[in-house]
Amino acid sequence: MDPDSDRGCPKCGHAETDVGEIATTGSGLSKMFDIQTNSFTVVSCTNCGYSELYRDTTSGTSDVVDIFLG
Repeated sequence: MDPDSDRGCPKCGHAETDVGEIATTGSGLSKMFDIQTNSFTVVSCTNCGYSELYRDTTSGTSDVVDIFLG
């Protein structure tokens, strides 16, 4: 990774990503009844697989990719 570069994957500097979504349960009753109460966008580097989770917001996917890439 170029030390002067401030964009790309935080681990390897690669600039291509895959974006997915996951849902998780909380605790207490939601866990007991397997109710997904938390939703996250997952941004993963296509080169090294490093991934970051972002709590879903209404701002859209392109914003979280911009955050991931710097």
